[in-house]
Amino acid sequence: MGSSPLSEVRRKACPMTISQEVGKKLNTFRKARGLTLEALARQVCKSKSTLSKYEKGEISLDLETLYELAQALEIHVEQLLYVPPERTPIWDSTASPAFFKGLSRFYGYIFDGRANQLIRCVFDVLAPSEENGYKTMMYMNFRDYAHYEDCENTYWGYIKHFDALSRISLTNQDTPMEQASVQVLASYLDSQTKWGLFTGFSSRPMMPIATKILLSKQVLKEDEGFLKSLKISREDIRILKLYNMLSIT
Repeated sequence: MGSSPLSEVRRKACPMTISQEVGKKLNTFRKARGLTLEALARQVCKSKSTLSKYEKGEISLDLETLYELAQALEIHVEQLLYVPPERTPIWDSTASPAFFKGLSRFYGYIFDGRANQLIRCVFDVLAPSEENGYKTMMYMNFRDYAHYEDCENTYWGYIKHFDALSRISLTNQDTPMEQASVQVLASYLDSQTKWGLFTGFSSRPMMPIATKILLSKQVLKEDEGFLKSLKISREDIRILKLYNMLSIT
């Protein structure tokens, strides 16, 4: 039997160096693009042996090569950088709602009724972009948390906090016409999870969509009760009929 997503994250292993973490990301994105070592090496004017050592973390990447690799892979350079999974105090305590304080990574869950399956998301919070805002990557629908960058859809964008809500504005990295967003009501009471409204565009079938998304500071146990909570409930339908709007509080 395969290990559960929760056990994958909690699995103890020898700590990897930053070079190894970056190399693992490089390997994941290269394979996701269907490129061989030789093909990518040619694009950045490096030998196959050197690129292999980059991926294994045996040698460190210089900044110029890092940018060249990101350009060749058609990704943002921040996607190759190591983001520590533990919470770090990068948020201004006066501006951020309690849920987001100290987060450099958080998780999202959506239930897809089209395929009757759970969709997992990882949000990596990167560099500050403007007042109360941070550049953010969202990786959606992957097989395992150890290689979450190898996913069906990758989005880049920004998270920004306001008095009443936090808004994550996203663009599909491979299909720029698809704009997505997550809106979460602001709360200055801390909690491990937070409900939000996800809006985006479905390609199967083609239509604009809106559904609820559960955000969490940690990977959650995926039991029957958890999956049921992600589905549209009778209470959700009651509120929908009352306001003629899909709303998440």
